[in-house]
Amino acid sequence: MSRGRMSWQLFSRSLLFSLALVSAPAAWAAEAESIGADPAIEQRMIKLSEELRCLVCQNESLAGSHAELAEDLREEIRVQMKAGKDDKEVINYLTTRYGDFVLYRPPFKPLTLLLWFGPALFLALGAGVWYFTLKKRRNLKETPVDEKQLAAAAHLLEDNK
Repeated sequence: MSRGRMSWQLFSRSLLFSLALVSAPAAWAAEAESIGADPAIEQRMIKLSEELRCLVCQNESLAGSHAELAEDLREEIRVQMKAGKDDKEVINYLTTRYGDFVLYRPPFKPLTLLLWFGPALFLALGAGVWYFTLKKRRNLKETPVDEKQLAAAAHLLEDNK
């Protein structure tokens, strides 16, 4: 075989392999999920999922998360709503299953008191520390400098020139 023919075969095989690699994800692609048969339920689900926290992402709402668990939870919300449950019942279902952590706004109860009053408590604590620090500074009295200390300071300044 000639050298030109071998390089052409190598090039064509590489090209076919590259095309196969590029087209493989398109073969695995699934059809997009349908938004839902009932637009009213879909709107309720979106509004409710914006008030719920993604359990995987934690700093993202359930509506904005792309995690698999978030998709499952959104589907569970749809199922609950199709079963005729109102938003409060759906939230109760999710909180009994996952705890108050799933809520962006935790309820006001003894377990969450620190969440509600913690910022005000830390602000008051910081203001108290600041007040007592300033008060302590005001009460400090200046000690008078005598002639001997002034002479020593002047001598140090002269030595550094």
